[in-house]
Amino acid sequence: MQRQMTMADSRAFVHLFFMDGVGLGGADPALNPFVTARLPNLAALLGPDWFLAGRSRISTPRASLAPTDAILGMPGRPQSATGQATILTGRNVPALVGEHYGPKPNEAVAAVIREGTLFSEVVAASHTATLVTPYPEGYFQAVASGRRLLSAVPLAARSAGLPLMDADDLRAGRAVSPDFTGQGWRDFLGYGDMPVLTLSEAGERIATTAAQFAFSFFEHWPTDQIGHRGSLEEAVAHLEAIDTVLGALLAAWDDTRGLLIITSDHGNLEEKAHRQHTRNPVPTILVGRDHAAHAATIQHLTDIAPVVRRALGLAEPAYAEQFE
Repeated sequence: MQRQMTMADSRAFVHLFFMDGVGLGGADPALNPFVTARLPNLAALLGPDWFLAGRSRISTPRASLAPTDAILGMPGRPQSATGQATILTGRNVPALVGEHYGPKPNEAVAAVIREGTLFSEVVAASHTATLVTPYPEGYFQAVASGRRLLSAVPLAARSAGLPLMDADDLRAGRAVSPDFTGQGWRDFLGYGDMPVLTLSEAGERIATTAAQFAFSFFEHWPTDQIGHRGSLEEAVAHLEAIDTVLGALLAAWDDTRGLLIITSDHGNLEEKAHRQHTRNPVPTILVGRDHAAHAATIQHLTDIAPVVRRALGLAEPAYAEQFE
């Protein structure tokens, strides 16, 4: 028996699946782990070789890919703080503060974030929002003592009045660990009782959680860490794990209501000949509701926040500036 759709069921929602440090790279398998990684779910979604720089936009019946400029007219290599702040505000934050800056926000970047982000805009519109990624107790203690700065995404959530997820949220199934399974909480953080998910269960949980909020954000930073410190083989294995997670997420995704946005702040993982960020474009993948129309508007990181606003019917804020 088919359940009758309620008003709440028909509302659009947006999930931003953020992968730190992932760009579109070259075709050399000795440099780019995407070339040899087995990524059946992303290949089925976008076709072969979708991960290569220099190719045009991709549009399939279910998804679109827009190569996205992270340089934003500024010299130097894009950095996490300004890139993430740009994604969350639609503002050219490197230009506003005079440089690409990171990894954590300095006072100039933090001030831009505190002026408003997608999190605060959604809350102001009386919609629901959440940062799906949890943090251990030691993280909160370090921030409170001043020994650690909030990175751009949790700073944006907190500035909107949203609580950050913690170990209790992870245990209860309200959050998903940055490592997807939660095994790292047991192995490195001392949480011996933490439930461990399979990669597929993690993807399903992200999809289920996203459907409960107008706007949700999952922050996955291990991609950037492996880009800086890991081997080519580790990068290949990690990409294959991400593909498994995304396969389960896509299988559980409601295309009629939900817009899934997968993107990054700068390149890194796609060039393993060095351990630095790159100036390569990043992939912005859109799945589900009106994906092709939204993807057609994306050229720069500044274009992602306006897509979220249009999808959720949010007004363009006075502080929003488009990249010229």
